[in-house]
Amino acid sequence: MAMNFAVLGAGRIGQVHAEAIASVPGAVMKAIADPVEAAAQSVRDRFGADIRSIDAIEAADDIDAVVICTPTDTHADLIERFARAGKAIFCEKPVDLSVERVRACLQVVDETGTPLMVGFNRRFDPDFNALKSIIDAGRIGRVEMVTITSRDPGPPPYEYIERSGGIFRDMTIHDFDVARWLLGEEVETVFATGSVLVDAEIGARGDFDSANVVLRTASGQQAVITNSRRAAYGYDQRIEVLGEKGAVSAENQHEARVEIADAEGYHRPPLLNFFMSRYTAAYAAEIAAFVAAVKDNTAPPTTGHDGLMALALAEAAVQSAASGRQVHMQDILN
Repeated sequence: MAMNFAVLGAGRIGQVHAEAIASVPGAVMKAIADPVEAAAQSVRDRFGADIRSIDAIEAADDIDAVVICTPTDTHADLIERFARAGKAIFCEKPVDLSVERVRACLQVVDETGTPLMVGFNRRFDPDFNALKSIIDAGRIGRVEMVTITSRDPGPPPYEYIERSGGIFRDMTIHDFDVARWLLGEEVETVFATGSVLVDAEIGARGDFDSANVVLRTASGQQAVITNSRRAAYGYDQRIEVLGEKGAVSAENQHEARVEIADAEGYHRPPLLNFFMSRYTAAYAAEIAAFVAAVKDNTAPPTTGHDGLMALALAEAAVQSAASGRQVHMQDILN
């Protein structure tokens, strides 16, 4: 039996998830809710979904699951609301900007027994998944160091920055989740540094546009994350993992897998431009995994706990960058 979805929020990420749902067998894009009529109509016209209010979706018998793509400060309230309504929930990261608010929200999810998956799409990227499989197979031995590079081609709108919680909670949070996934051990300490190198207005609004983070586990494993809001050459997404027996890496994806050699040297097509094109396959695989988990009554691959831990790492990075000191995760989580 097909699973009927409603997407809450018809902005950029809502449209990405609507397209993913439409591409997954066993998933049906049934309804869209958004206060901006033109945005809702765009999704309706592309995918044939009904335009409904959030209240109507909450009460609907023909909606099995919701995908929450609304602004971050609405996520926790909507999760609690739809958990009590008995709908399966997929929520874009983060659940909230407060660790304590996330904990309270997850308690409601646990009490209602509602399936909740948090949107960390990078775990579902085919290349990153292949890299993880190589690690799990023991090809490079025990993981010692992880290096994650994530650079956007350009910064988001200022209005988005003001509501996002800052670069660590909005951008680096994906890399925190990937680091936990690849290290296979929880992080003990966080050291972060941030600068404003791209746009002074970003700094004026209280954020960084360039950041580096070092994570360390109790056994000494390390992960280094480097972020920038500007990469003149395209959307830069790379991972390298060093183990005791060797290394494995996932390189950038280009618009085409060709290379030209001439008298001036070697040339390759540009990198894929941004997350909508770079992670198309990952978004589809993510929704497929959610559908399978709900139908099989199993825990989703990225849980509310994963969302909590990634946010806690982001909070530690915020505190570290502000103080110039290493932050212990026990101080964030206790």
